[in-house]
Amino acid sequence: MRFKNEIALIMVGCAAFKTGFTQQARSWNATVLNEQLQPIAGASLLLQPDAWAASSNKDGLLSFKKIYPGRYHYQLSSLGFQTDTGTVDITENQATNHKFLLRKINQQLAEVQTLGFKEVKTNLIQAQHAAMPVTVIDKRTIELMGSRRLDEVLKEQTGVAIVNNIAGGSRSVGVQMQGFSSEYIMILVDGQPLLGRNSGSLDLSRIAVSTIERIELIKGASSCLYGADALGGAINIITKQGKVSPQVQAKFAAGSYAIIDATLEAETPFAKEKGTLSLSSNYYHSGGYNNNSQFITQGTTVPPFDNVALQGKITYKFNPQNKVQLGGRWNNRNSLMRKTFSNSYHTTDKLNELDYALYANYNHRFNAHWQAVTNYQFSNFDADSRIVIADNEATASQQRFVQRNHRLEQQFSYDRGETINATFGLGLNKESMDQIGEFSAQNLGSYFAYLQANKTLGKNTTLLGGLRYDYTENYGGKINPSLGINQRISEKFLVKAGFGTGFKTPDFKTRYHVFYNPSANYYVIGTEVLKGTLDKMQAEGEISEIRSYLVNQLDKQLKAERSTSLNIGFEWSPKATIQISGSLFRHQIKDQINAIQVATASNRSIIYSYQNLPKAINKGFELSAFWQPLKALTVQLGYQYLIAKDLSVEDSIRTGNWPYNQVFDLASGESFTSKVSDYWGLENRSRHQLNIGLVYQYQPWDLTVNMRANFRGKYPFGDRNGNQFIDRYDTFVADYWLVNASVEKRFKRLPLTVQLTADNVFNYHNYLIPGQIGRVLLAGISYRFIKK
Repeated sequence: MRFKNEIALIMVGCAAFKTGFTQQARSWNATVLNEQLQPIAGASLLLQPDAWAASSNKDGLLSFKKIYPGRYHYQLSSLGFQTDTGTVDITENQATNHKFLLRKINQQLAEVQTLGFKEVKTNLIQAQHAAMPVTVIDKRTIELMGSRRLDEVLKEQTGVAIVNNIAGGSRSVGVQMQGFSSEYIMILVDGQPLLGRNSGSLDLSRIAVSTIERIELIKGASSCLYGADALGGAINIITKQGKVSPQVQAKFAAGSYAIIDATLEAETPFAKEKGTLSLSSNYYHSGGYNNNSQFITQGTTVPPFDNVALQGKITYKFNPQNKVQLGGRWNNRNSLMRKTFSNSYHTTDKLNELDYALYANYNHRFNAHWQAVTNYQFSNFDADSRIVIADNEATASQQRFVQRNHRLEQQFSYDRGETINATFGLGLNKESMDQIGEFSAQNLGSYFAYLQANKTLGKNTTLLGGLRYDYTENYGGKINPSLGINQRISEKFLVKAGFGTGFKTPDFKTRYHVFYNPSANYYVIGTEVLKGTLDKMQAEGEISEIRSYLVNQLDKQLKAERSTSLNIGFEWSPKATIQISGSLFRHQIKDQINAIQVATASNRSIIYSYQNLPKAINKGFELSAFWQPLKALTVQLGYQYLIAKDLSVEDSIRTGNWPYNQVFDLASGESFTSKVSDYWGLENRSRHQLNIGLVYQYQPWDLTVNMRANFRGKYPFGDRNGNQFIDRYDTFVADYWLVNASVEKRFKRLPLTVQLTADNVFNYHNYLIPGQIGRVLLAGISYRFIKK
C-alpha cells in the first residue's frame, strides 16, 4: 500500500508538471544597491527552487534572459554585506529593473525587503521581532550538512542538545535548549503546533528535512508568541512554499545500517500562474543499531523503522489582495525492535504511529499597511505500541494513544516599514486525548489573544514588545509579557536585552497517563489517576510498598508551571569578515513538574508519579563567532556554558532533610555529610558544549566541503547512590566529540547534485546514550527536471 501511494503521488506530480508547461518565459533584470543607493558589483543572486543564478556587473546589474513568471525564494550575498533572503514576485507585466538593497555586515540586523515588494504571508507572527534570541537555520545550511532527519540538524546548533526521555526510551528523541527539557520546547510547522509527544518528548527523528525551507529557534520563554508549551522556547519549521516553474525533483541516498532516504517532489503553476500546486513524498528506512552489545546479545537499542511522509499544498491568488491556501501532511512510521538479553529472555517491541494534519489559510491585504490572515488546522496523532515477551508471547505492555486538536486563529498586522510593526490576533484550541484501555477520552479547551510590536526610535534604538493572554479550562487565565531593546553603540557594536515570561499547564500525560517500561522495569502514573491505579494494583497483589504520605500529598491537581527569562547580549563586527556575538541568560522556573517515586511493585518495579518543585534555575552564557579568512572559506564557532539546578534540593541539603543529608561512595562504602557544593545539577545537562564548522567552496569544480565537530561535556545520567540528588559519585556520561563531514558536487550543465556524507566519523557510541548510532556513510544524488 505504501508503494502504491508513492506511485500515485508520482503520477499526480507528473500530470501537474506537464500541465504547467503552458506558461511563457520572459526576461528579467535587477539592480543591487547599497544603503547609499550605489551599485554593488559581484553580488550573487540565487533563485530557488529552480537554482537560477546570476552575478551583478560593475553597474550592479544582473539579468536573466529566460525565466518563468511567479514567486521565487531568493538568496543575495556579497562579501562585506549581510546575506539577504526573502521572496520575490516576477510577473509578465513587471518593470524590467527590480531593485535589491544590501546592508553592510556591521549594520544592525533587520528584516530587509526588496524595494517596492510586499510579501503576502501565511503567518503574521515574526520570530525575528521576538524579545528572546532567535537563530535561523536556512535551507542551504541543511543541504550542506547532508542531514536526513530534524534531530540530526538540531544537535549541531549552539545551546541545543538532542536527548532521550527516559520514560520514552530510545524511541523518544527530544530536544533540549539552554537547559530546558523537551516538554518545555514547542515544535511548530508553519506556525502550527505539532502533536504527538511520547512521555513529554516529541520524537524529532520522525520529521524529514526534505521539505524544510528554514528553521527558527527561539531560546527562552516564548509563551508570548506561541502559547503555553513554549515555556522554554520554540522551534518553528517553515516548509517550502509552492514555487513557480513546473518541475520534478528526485533525491536518493543510501548507506550504513540499511539506510534508504528517497524523496520525490513535483511543483507547477496553474490557471495562468494564479495558482501553484506542490506535492512531495519521502520514504525513509533505517535498520537500527545496537550500542549495548554487552547486555543485548542480539537485536537493536536504536529502533529500526520505516517512515513514509506525504505533503501537499495548493495556493490560489484571486487578486493581489486575496489568497487562499489549502494543504495537508501525512506521516506514518512502523517499527519492530527485537532484543535478546539472554538465552531465556527476549522482547519484541512494536510501534505504529500515524500523524496527519489538514489546514486552510485565507490571506487578505486591505492596503499597503494592513493585512489579515485566517488559519484553521485539524491535527491527529495515533500511536499503537506493544511490548511482548517473546518466549511465551505474553504482553508486557500495550498502549494506544490518540490525540486530536482543532485550532482556529485570526491574525492582523500593521506595517509602517522601519518605523513600527505590530501583529495581533486571537484564537482557540479544542484538544482531546484518549488512551485506549486506560481511561476515557479527556477534552481540554484553551483560548488566547496576543499583541506583538516593534518600534524604531531614532537611528540606533529598537524596542520590541509583546503581550499574550491564555485561558485554559481547569487552570484559568495567564498573562505573559515580553520586552526587548536593541541599542546600537557604534557602527560595529550592538547591545541587546530581552525579558519574557512563560507558563505551561500540566499535559494529559502528567495527569492521566499510565506507562510501564518492561526493559527498565518501572511505572509512571499520572497524578489524577494515581490513587485509583495504586488501589487497583494493591487489590491484585502487585504492590509491596506505598509511600502514603507522598500519595496523599499528590492527591490534588498539579499547578501550572511558570518561567521568567532574561537575556543580555551583544553583536560585534570588528571587520567585514568577522562577526562575534554573545549572551548571558537566566531562566527561573516555578512549580516545575518532576517525577518522584511513590511506591514499589511486588516485582521490584519502581513506581513514579509527578510533583511540583518550588523553583529551579537554568543560567549560563553563549558565544558564537563567524570568520571568513578567504572568500572560499568560512569558519564558525559556538560555545555554551550551562548551570541547571533544582533550588529546592539545595534547600533540603541546607536543612539536613533525609535522604539529602548524606553522600555515599558505593565503591568504597564511605558516606559523608552532604554540602550544597556536592550538588552537581539536573540530569542530562552538560556544563560545556562546543561546535566548530568549516565550509570550503572550490568554485572551478563547483565543489563544497563541509566539516563539523561537536563537543558535549560530561553530564549526569542518574542517581546511583539513592540520595535523591546528583553528586560526584553518581552515574555520568563522559564527555565526547562527534565529527561529521560532507562533500557536495554540483554540475553546471545538468541540474544534478552528488553528495557524500560521513556522520560520527570516529564511530563513537555509548550505551548510556540510547539513541546514538555508530558511524554512518551515505552516498546521495539529486536531480531536478525543469523546462527552461
